[in-house]
Amino acid sequence: MEKLKALFIKYREAIAYLFFGGVTTLVNIASYALLSRAGLSTGAANAIAWALSVLTAYFTNRRWVFDSKSAGAAAAKEFAAFVACRLGTGVLDELIMVLGVDRLGPRVVTPAHLSLWGLGVKVFSNILVIVLNYVFSKLFIFRKKEG
Repeated sequence: MEKLKALFIKYREAIAYLFFGGVTTLVNIASYALLSRAGLSTGAANAIAWALSVLTAYFTNRRWVFDSKSAGAAAAKEFAAFVACRLGTGVLDELIMVLGVDRLGPRVVTPAHLSLWGLGVKVFSNILVIVLNYVFSKLFIFRKKEG
């Protein structure tokens, strides 16, 4: 039991990031699925899902993953950096979705399967985005201040 506890402590940040990344991914995919089924275009549904997931990610990452103590102007700067990095990966996600669903999808699947194809493309895109977001968060946004 002590070994398990030691492993958890050692990898707490990565475990928390994966857990809350999963929560954020569920928010993203569920929002996209609901909005696209409601008739929104791929781009619009994906953009709204992205915005909802960015807010979810910021608050969970700040509090439970990277344990940020920033306040005031420093917290505003942190949030701005977080959103800026997420905009970059959001643009990547948007490109993957529009190209993968709207352009490639009709060429590789029947119209009846396009919705399922879109969810598959969304999952693929989310995996890539999660990895990039962790790197940006760890190296640029929530890095520990030295000294």
